[in-house]
Amino acid sequence: MKTYSLTDNYVHKFDPTKTEIGLSTENLQVFYGDNHAIFDGTLQFRKNAITAMIGASGSGKSTFLRCLNRMNDDIATVQGKIMYQDIDINTPEINVYEMRKHVGMVFQRPNPFAKSIFKNISYPLRKSGIKNKQDIAQRVEKSLRQAALWDEVKDDLNRSALDLSGGQQQRLCIARTLAMNPDVLLLDEPASALDPISTGKLEQALQELQKNYTIIMVTHSMQQASRISDYTAFFHMGHILEFDRTERIFTRPQIQATEDYISGNFG
Repeated sequence: MKTYSLTDNYVHKFDPTKTEIGLSTENLQVFYGDNHAIFDGTLQFRKNAITAMIGASGSGKSTFLRCLNRMNDDIATVQGKIMYQDIDINTPEINVYEMRKHVGMVFQRPNPFAKSIFKNISYPLRKSGIKNKQDIAQRVEKSLRQAALWDEVKDDLNRSALDLSGGQQQRLCIARTLAMNPDVLLLDEPASALDPISTGKLEQALQELQKNYTIIMVTHSMQQASRISDYTAFFHMGHILEFDRTERIFTRPQIQATEDYISGNFG
């Protein structure tokens, strides 16, 4: 098995005077007990762009993603800064539940509520304090349109969400997150359980959404990363070895480990 230097890396940095940053991390470290899972995770995520995170299983990409809206709080020690709108959201003073309205997450497997399609979106809106029925109805429609699901379900919104296909359920979960009006959308392998047609619809929806959202996604599919992402970060053994424009990562990588991974000669 090949071994690679974990100190050699290439991480592109944006000029903040020329590029808007939607989210960034500074020296992010993650520990599961004595296990050091993420080392010096420093990245900038460009606003209104899709960033893909790739790497072998266990490389740390999902752990890193979950840190971005504090999903690891109860299971790991997370050190370092997570900057959103000039605020470090990785501090005890932050209201995590309020923060997650701005930095939303969609998980690997669809997790719709055992409620109607409409109530899957209206229920969290009501729980967050929104009571106006017209406002709720408008936000339900808007989010379903954004997730490219409205035309498929608009005539049957009282249908159980559990009756939808896997791809439709995943887009419903995206719509549910979008209804809270986040700025950042985190996705952990959103297409891993979907068929090619559903994956294509999901990817089209994400490419449309990036016009208004900062999208950060973990994917095991290098084809998916190359198709829809603007930037790609390559993780290996808890280290970010390379981060650059996706086109450069897949055609002219700077690090040997990256080249081996994307060419199938890794490990």
